[in-house]
Amino acid sequence: MAGEERPISVLLQALQSLRLKEFQEFKKRLSKVRLQGRWSIPKDLLEEATYPSMLLSYVGRNCSEETAVDIAIGVFQEMNQKELAERLLDENIKEYKRNYRDYVARNFLLYKEVNACLGDSLTVSSRYTDLTIAWKPPSKGGGEHEAVGTSHGCGGTRNGAATTTITAQMLFKPDEDGQTPQVVVLVGAPGMGKTMTVRKVMVEWREGSNYTQFDYIFCINCKDKAFTKEVSVADLISQCCPYTQTPAGRILDNPEKILLIFDGFEALGFSLLLPEDELISDPMEVKPLETIVMSLLKKTVLPECSLLITTRSTALQSLGRCLEGECYAEILGFSAAKREEYFHRFFKDDYKADVIFRFTKDNEILHSFCIIPMVCWLICTILDQEFRRKKNLLKCSKVTAWMGVYYLSRLMRCRGEDKPPDFQQFLHKLCSLAADGIWKHKVLFEEKEIKDYGLDQPDFLPLFLNEKISKKSVDHGNVYSFTHLHIQELLAALFYVLEDDEEAAGDSGALKKDVNMLLESYSESRKDLSLTVRYLFGLVNQKTMEYVDKTVGFRISPRAREDMLRWLQGRHRGTSKPSQELKISELDIFHFLFEMNEPSFAQSALGCFTDIDLQDIKLTLYDQMALSFCIQHWPRLGCVSLRGCSFEQQDLGEEMALATTLERSRRREEPRSPIHLLCQALRHAGSFPPKAALWWCGLSESCCMDLAVLLAEHPGLAQLELGDGVLGDSGVRLLCRGLRHPHCHLRVLR
Repeated sequence: MAGEERPISVLLQALQSLRLKEFQEFKKRLSKVRLQGRWSIPKDLLEEATYPSMLLSYVGRNCSEETAVDIAIGVFQEMNQKELAERLLDENIKEYKRNYRDYVARNFLLYKEVNACLGDSLTVSSRYTDLTIAWKPPSKGGGEHEAVGTSHGCGGTRNGAATTTITAQMLFKPDEDGQTPQVVVLVGAPGMGKTMTVRKVMVEWREGSNYTQFDYIFCINCKDKAFTKEVSVADLISQCCPYTQTPAGRILDNPEKILLIFDGFEALGFSLLLPEDELISDPMEVKPLETIVMSLLKKTVLPECSLLITTRSTALQSLGRCLEGECYAEILGFSAAKREEYFHRFFKDDYKADVIFRFTKDNEILHSFCIIPMVCWLICTILDQEFRRKKNLLKCSKVTAWMGVYYLSRLMRCRGEDKPPDFQQFLHKLCSLAADGIWKHKVLFEEKEIKDYGLDQPDFLPLFLNEKISKKSVDHGNVYSFTHLHIQELLAALFYVLEDDEEAAGDSGALKKDVNMLLESYSESRKDLSLTVRYLFGLVNQKTMEYVDKTVGFRISPRAREDMLRWLQGRHRGTSKPSQELKISELDIFHFLFEMNEPSFAQSALGCFTDIDLQDIKLTLYDQMALSFCIQHWPRLGCVSLRGCSFEQQDLGEEMALATTLERSRRREEPRSPIHLLCQALRHAGSFPPKAALWWCGLSESCCMDLAVLLAEHPGLAQLELGDGVLGDSGVRLLCRGLRHPHCHLRVLR
């Protein structure tokens, strides 16, 4: 078919169709064409070229096939051979489309993750998971726009009836009135998936599964273009496929069939305040980059062209001054269902994904963090490494705080620098703002507060805070919030454990850095500080301290560890009489020690307590893991008493996640009992508690095997109380088997 022919073949056919006189005229005009500052073909060679194939052979010695076709088109146009020129142009366009689609496949379909091995690549379709996007239709009032703001969750809608939620595939779909948006501004915090969404758009267009209304989609990486001085619109398009000559003029003849993507618009740093008379209308005109960009935004050039602009919130104000009739869309992150889907896409093993996702879901901080796609990837990567190394997530050494710090270090690397000189000072101030907000129950901060704290630094601020621009806030400036509430809580905790910053220490108006005051406030009344306190313990983990010093350049005060240990040892002393054993009756201590994950620290903290007394608590898998960790490192545990507690069911062992489907089918293991983790911890306790009481805990027949093993392997257990359980005949027989074991020294069974 003609459409599949190469342009050089079509050129040969065109030359063969010329009459002798026309062929001689073609050669004469060709002799006047200069190529790279010299004659394209020596005159003596042109005279020797008596037939078309010989002429093309000589031309091929001096230039590429693409250049030869372009030159021939120009010559045919000069000769008024419009039909031949058009035919070549058509074939040129077809060839360019083929080359460009191949280029998109090479540069957008495959990508490498940060920790990928040499040569390992992923496809967008294998990993991309739909994001929840808040959609706000065009503003009808004109003038100042009320842009989308910041959200801490997914699945809800924005304030106002006009806002709905969509997916990336719907960005340029007609609305209920049949109107298709021409300009879409896609807003998102760092790590929310803006660039990955652009990849998805490019790949789906290339595959023909979406965005088929566009003949071309060109993606302009704004970070790469930030230092470009002068350029034309045609140049910008040509640079989107640098390995082939672009027939820009022909492409631009149908601007309504073009979608231009500006990815990472904030990197340009343009104020967009140029006078209207400086803007251009000719796409071939060369001007400063800001002029070109503003002309595209204001629609003075290629007004029919569609635009997709991805940006952080910092660029919304300047964009709002240029755009008219634009639609705003904000990436909210992964919904709960999509978080689970992402885990399955990441691990490519349903069983392994289920086990690790359940571990994550049971840790409310990790699960909440997974709203942010980059954090979701981070958590999957770390847990996968831990799983492969230890094959047991109960022994996971990477605490939640460590993962949070790793995320912060990734944000810092978004600037392309390793510990930039001003970053530490900025982060100290940001931690102070976060802590002040936590104390005052604040998640929104006015522009004046940002300036008062010295945080109005465009290089760093967008990494951590989202900016909400609203016409309602003209009197107070813009409003800011942290990209995620847990980021604010982490930074607040970091504020209390960092060694004193000299500048902050000298500020009389600064928040007092007293970790003891924070801990006592939590104990007395401020239970809302629970996650901040939990982060405290994670941050003073020895490995985390070293990691913070290495990646961020901050030193965490060892004095904070000592203060936190004394606080733990002093808890519950006031609630017990001198003659009574010291009991722990709240789960939070176990959470804090499990978050810190240091056996020696846990032993020191628990050494002055003897009993566990928990009542009417639904123990999640995470609660059970924290409790088990502490039991295994308890120096002198006397009694474990659980009354009215229920246990979340645990699936098969984590090691099964690494087995093949065939191996799993052979193992035929029964699901573990609800008290498996507890019994396993008691069997490996730091000291064998002589008494265990499980009253009104809904024990069933399935629990008896674990209890029988406990009786056989726990020689120090003297008293076991199992009130109000439904053990059944077979369960009782299992218990009897444990009682008959020679290592069983039980004296009381109730």
